[in-house]
Amino acid sequence: MKSDYKRLGDYIQLVDVRNKDMAVTRLFGININKEFMPSVANVSETDLSRYKVIKKGLFACNVMHVGRDERIPIAFYIDDEPSIISPAYVMFAIKGDELLPEFLMMHFHRPEFDRYAGYICDSSIRGGLEWERFCDIEMPIPDIDEQRKYVALYKALQKNQQVYEKTIDDLQLICDSFIDDLKKRLTLQYLGTYIRPIEVRNIEGNVSLFQGISNNKHFMTPKQIGVNIIAAKVVQKGQFAYNRATTRNGDKISIAYRTGDTCAVSAAYQVFEISKPDSLLPEYLLLWFTRSEFDRYARFKSEGSAHEFFDWDNMCNVMLPIPSIEIQESIVAIHHTLETRKRLNIQLKSQIQKLCPILMRGVVENMA
Repeated sequence: MKSDYKRLGDYIQLVDVRNKDMAVTRLFGININKEFMPSVANVSETDLSRYKVIKKGLFACNVMHVGRDERIPIAFYIDDEPSIISPAYVMFAIKGDELLPEFLMMHFHRPEFDRYAGYICDSSIRGGLEWERFCDIEMPIPDIDEQRKYVALYKALQKNQQVYEKTIDDLQLICDSFIDDLKKRLTLQYLGTYIRPIEVRNIEGNVSLFQGISNNKHFMTPKQIGVNIIAAKVVQKGQFAYNRATTRNGDKISIAYRTGDTCAVSAAYQVFEISKPDSLLPEYLLLWFTRSEFDRYARFKSEGSAHEFFDWDNMCNVMLPIPSIEIQESIVAIHHTLETRKRLNIQLKSQIQKLCPILMRGVVENMA
């Protein structure tokens, strides 16, 4: 079976196109899921003319710390619009017509590929992978017609997922447009009229479930638990809590609505509940909190020096449209559907990605 394996370097070639004229400004990186993503690096004082320009049909990979991550970040660029990537990345293309790029990308998704890449990388602390060693990797390459069968099946599944994802975009647009329309039609009201602070401490230590809050607006397991657990604040089902500190929080405010069992949070957090449930639904308020507009407002209004805080007074001064309960229920129902589809879409993408190793195993077995 090994005789049917081919050396990868015989089918690929390096590409090195630099952004000399500074015509491209969109910067991408590659994540461990082998996807291109917008880079979060601060390049305000960086010479972008040194960066590489990647175009549709090219591959890029980061071979500098494969051993450390136990994965090789590698992706196939399919966007019509060019982007720039780090000059440290390796960029390459398929040469000849005996290997489909989509088939090669399927091979790159195999966990066996990542394990082998980690095995052959150098002895540096990060574990880099030299281009020559990368080219020496062998893989099963059936005839082009056989490759097309596997690629067609994989792309059909991807297309179905993308159509499903488009419905998510449409629902998101409906939610955003709905809220924007309410802002135009209704008089904005102070949130402080509808909420009240809660100051219940874990004095007897009866609450053992400790939680933190992510900037994605969810309760989560905290990175650490304070020693003085009796000072922790108690959050009951139906209440909100948020981290008043907004410094170094990704320009977002960590706030969440409790729907599970009673928990305890940091004493530095603010806990509150809706005081007029007949006029304001907590789910509608949470929908408002998840808007990027609110994150920007909270960050702008935060006060302090080395550490900045969005205090209770600032929260009470938030202004928002509050329509009838019936209208609130309608937009909340749409938003629940949106969130459900987002979760399902993530699962679907993960399952499709896991299908690559299964399909490639079929290639190996058929060539045996």
